[in-house]
Amino acid sequence: MLDLLELHKYFIRQHLHEGDVAVDFTMGNGHDTEFLSKTVGATGHVYAFDIQEQAVESTRKHLRESGCPENYTLIHDSHDKVQDYVKEKIKGGMFNLGWLPGGDKSIYTLRKTTLPALQGGIALMDKDAVITIAIYPGHEEGDLEGKMIDEYLSTLSRFHFCATKVRILNSPTSPYFFVLESHE
Repeated sequence: MLDLLELHKYFIRQHLHEGDVAVDFTMGNGHDTEFLSKTVGATGHVYAFDIQEQAVESTRKHLRESGCPENYTLIHDSHDKVQDYVKEKIKGGMFNLGWLPGGDKSIYTLRKTTLPALQGGIALMDKDAVITIAIYPGHEEGDLEGKMIDEYLSTLSRFHFCATKVRILNSPTSPYFFVLESHE
């Protein structure tokens, strides 16, 4: 069976290396932040965003317990403010849309902040960089976020970006993801 999380990591590893800068646009409980932190190593840096204080605290604890280098900045703010905090070019970014695992399911990512966050992330992309975006279409906003992102990525120049969609065709409510790679 296809392991979508491992595929995310595969694509990220093709672009993100020791010393690079990355963004976890939706830190959740910190598992993507941990992966990015360990991938960029002690000489790199990771910025991680979440609007929920519970996510920030859970991530802080998880990163300490998992032995991550102190190469991260945890930001209790919306991911659409990415350009207010990140001033350098990034080589990798991860969006894991939806709600905080184990948290309040009435709080989830919204199209009105996800699109500006993605646009901000794209503006920060360095040459040969990647952003992955996990979509959870099992709830209405998740389905609409996925359709919005699909439409938006379809408008980007193929001469500057490669936008790929990975989806299990015979399971329409299963999670899927996009990979956006920069050429230059």
